[in-house]
Amino acid sequence: MSSMYFTEEHELFRKSFREFLQKEVVPHIDKWEKTGTIERFIWKKFGDMGYFGLIYPEKYGGMDLDLFYTVIFLEELQKINSGGFAAAMWAHAYLAMTHLNAEGDEDIKENYLAPSIAGDKIGCLCITEPFGGSDVAGMKSTAVKKGDSYIINGSKTFITNGVYSDYLVVAAKTDPEKGAKGMSIFLVDRDTPGISATKLDKLGWRASDTAEIAFDNVEIPAKNLMGEEGKGFPYIMQHFAFERLIMGVNAHARAEYALDYTIDYMGERVAFGKTIDKFQALRHSVADMASEVEMAKEFNYSIVKRMIDGVYVVKEASMSKLMSTKIADDVIYKCLQFLGGYGYMEDYPLARMLRDSRLGPIGGGTSEILREIIAKMIIDKKEYKPAAQEVRGEQR
Repeated sequence: MSSMYFTEEHELFRKSFREFLQKEVVPHIDKWEKTGTIERFIWKKFGDMGYFGLIYPEKYGGMDLDLFYTVIFLEELQKINSGGFAAAMWAHAYLAMTHLNAEGDEDIKENYLAPSIAGDKIGCLCITEPFGGSDVAGMKSTAVKKGDSYIINGSKTFITNGVYSDYLVVAAKTDPEKGAKGMSIFLVDRDTPGISATKLDKLGWRASDTAEIAFDNVEIPAKNLMGEEGKGFPYIMQHFAFERLIMGVNAHARAEYALDYTIDYMGERVAFGKTIDKFQALRHSVADMASEVEMAKEFNYSIVKRMIDGVYVVKEASMSKLMSTKIADDVIYKCLQFLGGYGYMEDYPLARMLRDSRLGPIGGGTSEILREIIAKMIIDKKEYKPAAQEVRGEQR
């Protein structure tokens, strides 16, 4: 591990978190993959250990640690081979909770952020809409002001933790005529009348609950508006950089895990009188894959360092997600091939990993959208700037 980025304290955290996952999570993974339901007790254990509060303020039960602890959190979650479990954890801690911390007022932080850090409440972030995909500005959901309330109508889809979460962070148009400038962010309790969730059946990420959510005249207090009305779009764009980097880190971590597993397998598998790690064609392919993974990993670490230094990393994070997820898919595909027929069997890890990895180039902004965003910055010289509201941890 690069000492340029990780201290001894970081590595002690990695060791303790890895041991925690092996003891408390791994024995349950196969069951959760089959049921699509992660039992509540593990959320509380994560909270008790402080894992949901790594970057959040001590005032609300967090640890206020640097982002490299989050990198370790993400990397180690990828190495227990359940993309769904990992997604449920980081979608709670770094999608829903990011908005609570950045845009929530003191009341929201005390009643939602603190319990989220403790593992007592689970959150989800509701942005994507049916047939809307990456076109965030074109969302149809509305939030109409009515006295001291807002009335929310619309639907969201592909929402991680969308079935079993306790609260929802919801984006909706408060002024549809203004397009992106008419969007706002709200905190919605799960038990509010008018909310319904339908669990979706997926190719991968099977342990996580992914939902389509409908809002039918859902009435919430006006105080549940987060941040300023009409600033929802820049808030979302601001946090997208972190989400894309998260998915980039996830990608390099799962690719590294797949490659390490495959190299060990190659050292044991004998064909034509020698282990298959002695065949030049396979050795050179491993060399190519290891080089790509290492380049992605080092690039991602450098982006984290820039975020810590206060740089707004939209371009770099977009590049990270675009290339890291592509590398991960390619590496895992080849690693499965190296296992031959065993790679196709569910008793070996590569089959699940291949399914889980395929979401990488889709979720959090498709590769096609990212290419256009990057092209705008590189060719058209477009600049993306943070939201006007200055908040601590704005790029988190």
